[in-house]
Amino acid sequence: MAWNTQDQRPVPWPRPLRVLHWLTVVCVVSAAALILLRDEVSGRSLRMWLLEGHRHFGLIVLVLFAIRVVLRMRAARLPPIPMPRLMHIAAAATHVALYLLLLGMPLIGWAMSSAADQDVHFFGLTLPRLLAPDDDVADRLQALHIDAAWVLLALVCLHIGAALFHHFGRRDGLLHRMWPRKGG
Repeated sequence: MAWNTQDQRPVPWPRPLRVLHWLTVVCVVSAAALILLRDEVSGRSLRMWLLEGHRHFGLIVLVLFAIRVVLRMRAARLPPIPMPRLMHIAAAATHVALYLLLLGMPLIGWAMSSAADQDVHFFGLTLPRLLAPDDDVADRLQALHIDAAWVLLALVCLHIGAALFHHFGRRDGLLHRMWPRKGG
């Protein structure tokens, strides 16, 4: 295994990937917070502002996803942390599912807005419609978007739990690969 001899921890992911990881966390949490807050407030303009914020953070997740995929394809593969094969398979499956949701949820939300005959704006640009207006399709996409959000929440909890298990239980340094660090 490639260990950082300076502090006896595994070599961290490249800084750009760590930054994208944590920016994605901030954007997903912000999108969730805004849409949940929207359900708790009254006032049409405030509710619309919160919905637009939710959409913006969702679209930023989509942009970060694209950048992340490109960087992951270009980054050198880090040596794996020694662990049982079943744990590697579970980690890989969880990461694939997380990636699919980070791609799919913003696209489902965008398609849902299109089907609901609502424009989607992204920093002043009106994005093209992904679907023709259709209330039934909009309703089905809304249900799918909500179901996907619950799956994302479950996977994020699993991801956090696994990271904490590696850090406190196995003490194998895996968490240090993605943790922000001073100077790189």
